[in-house]
Amino acid sequence: MKPSKFNYFAADSVDGAIAMMRENGEDARYLAGGQSLVPMMNFRVASPSALIDLNGVSELADIRISPDGGLEIGPMVRTRRLETDPDIEKNNPLLAAAAAHIAHFQIRNRGTLGGSVAHADPAAELPGITLVCEAKIHLRGPAGPRVVPAVDFFQGVFTTAADSSELIEKICFPPWPTQRHWGFKEISRREGDFALVGVAAWFDINDGGAISNCACVAIGAGDTPLRLHRAENTLMGSEPSLGLFKESADTIDADIDPFDDIHASIAYRREVSAVLLKRTLSEAWKRNL
Repeated sequence: MKPSKFNYFAADSVDGAIAMMRENGEDARYLAGGQSLVPMMNFRVASPSALIDLNGVSELADIRISPDGGLEIGPMVRTRRLETDPDIEKNNPLLAAAAAHIAHFQIRNRGTLGGSVAHADPAAELPGITLVCEAKIHLRGPAGPRVVPAVDFFQGVFTTAADSSELIEKICFPPWPTQRHWGFKEISRREGDFALVGVAAWFDINDGGAISNCACVAIGAGDTPLRLHRAENTLMGSEPSLGLFKESADTIDADIDPFDDIHASIAYRREVSAVLLKRTLSEAWKRNL
């Protein structure tokens, strides 16, 4: 398959990219790593009138440590760098671990954080990680900059709060306590395939041994990555145990809305989501003991 005709423009600055988008109208698209958009163009699921290539905008490929110890990651940072960068491993090991699950080595070399988040595939790892980490997406467009929390950013399948003229300028992850317990698990038909379902979770334990803060998210279990609020409420204030993790996992049905397709049934996705949550929490507990 071949894409339909389109114009190509290579930007070398954020302002230049936004100006090119303004000139080419709402049917134009920004191009990051191209690992989602280009296949859709080849199948003519997407037919943009123009591509604004961001690969020459060096300021979008930075990783910075914020003054509070959080991470500020540019949208053009490659998935492979998320997986291997020592600053990310130190300041958000959950992000690094999830990045290692994405597709195959060659795709991780090209795919980007911003491209995956903007694409908003509900089964993709990086949107789920931005949600579970309570990240903030910094957008910029003709009307200027604005910030959207991850909880408000993902609005449906391939649908976000970003306007078509806006690009992601950076994604900010809050500080990560060194003693935080975390885990990530997913299941796919083959290694490198899209996740049928997946779960990311973390929790903090106070001096009394009880869970004082936590977040749990499921991917591939609805139209967007989903916070598992009932599971979180079950965990809060209790001491970690296998029994508690099972009790938390047993609540997952009320917070997910899985779909039926050729790869897995709704019932399968429901059952596996619960199993993965229990295993993820158990894995998290073993860290930093």
